[in-house]
Amino acid sequence: MADREATAVWEGAVPGGKGVMKFADYAGQFSYSSRFEEGVGTNPEELLGGALAGCFAMAVSSGLTKAGYTPKLVQVTAKVALRRIEGKARIPSIHLVLVADVPDVSAEDFQRIAAERKADCPVSFALAGVEITLEATLNPAN
Repeated sequence: MADREATAVWEGAVPGGKGVMKFADYAGQFSYSSRFEEGVGTNPEELLGGALAGCFAMAVSSGLTKAGYTPKLVQVTAKVALRRIEGKARIPSIHLVLVADVPDVSAEDFQRIAAERKADCPVSFALAGVEITLEATLNPAN
């Protein structure tokens, strides 16, 4: 296993300041506008969604493979809800949309594996205080 690192730098006051988040080969600007409005740049919630989507996609693929299926495609979109609750910005929920192309798997096996892996991926585990829901679609082209 490995330890990972990410860095964020913020300059100035909120809301007028600006920031940059960096990890691996990625560097993205963020601001009050990109976080709480529709401004240019990224935001922590988007990156959290990307982390969960990537973790869950790998977990589903691994679960399918261990069950004897070879996935052609596992695509996950994480919809992170940022809401004002009791006057404070909070993430109450994340909705995962899974679309997978997996030959020969039954709908029942696919749904079971997806549900098991949702709770099992490390990022889901780290987000235990957030409601994570799942919508899973199998073989959408067929």
